[in-house]
Amino acid sequence: MPEGDTVWNTARVLERALAGARLTGSDFRVPALATTDLTGWTVRESASQGKHLLLRLDAPAGTGESRWTLHSHLRMDGTWRAYAPGERWTARPAHLIRVVLRAEVATAVGYHLHEVTLVPTAEEERLTGHLGPDLLGAGWDPAEATRRLAAHPDTPVGVALLDQRNLAGVGNLYKCEVLFLRGIHPRTPVRDVPDLAGLVTLAQSLLAANRGRWTQSSTGSLRRGQTSYVYGRRAQPCRRCGTAIRKEELGERVTYWCPTCQPGIP
Repeated sequence: MPEGDTVWNTARVLERALAGARLTGSDFRVPALATTDLTGWTVRESASQGKHLLLRLDAPAGTGESRWTLHSHLRMDGTWRAYAPGERWTARPAHLIRVVLRAEVATAVGYHLHEVTLVPTAEEERLTGHLGPDLLGAGWDPAEATRRLAAHPDTPVGVALLDQRNLAGVGNLYKCEVLFLRGIHPRTPVRDVPDLAGLVTLAQSLLAANRGRWTQSSTGSLRRGQTSYVYGRRAQPCRRCGTAIRKEELGERVTYWCPTCQPGIP
């Protein structure tokens, strides 16, 4: 699930594979960048902001603007993979490839990417400036995230947590899990959430705990089938009380919750 921790991990994969490398070729399979050639450009760093991936590049001398950012969004099904020279690209079918970046040390392949854009690094703000505090960013500000959530008192908390303008990085999995752990029904209006700051702090802790690994767990277990309390467990018994987990649509997203551990809304 490409949530904030997945994007952070992906940024680290690209950082290890390409940081400091000079590109020997590129292939963009998106209309807006179809004629773009990054041969000779140098990868300066790879970073993430919420669910946005930012690959920062230095253009060759004499090309005008010197620093650029290749921005991409993974959404639900995008991914980047790094391959050693000569290694077979096996992550996804070839028709899903959107970007290929080649260097002598490695090749990075982006599959099913969304919102692929190349902008001067100085203009990154217009792509990510709307985001709330990044839960895995160096400038994480829990007070500001809490303030932004509280500014929408009538919004169901299950919807508010997914609004990246409030806090950047929470996806559907963490939304469901953090609300279960705090005993809050997903339809509870933000104004009725007890200890909103505590909810924000827990969300950040869950993402941070999974940083650096691909298995996302909120239970502490990394064993298959034991990594979540409610997410993906419709009709299965709650790990706390045994009640069957429920599933419904909320704000156009699937939501899981325990009707006994998360009461309050009929």
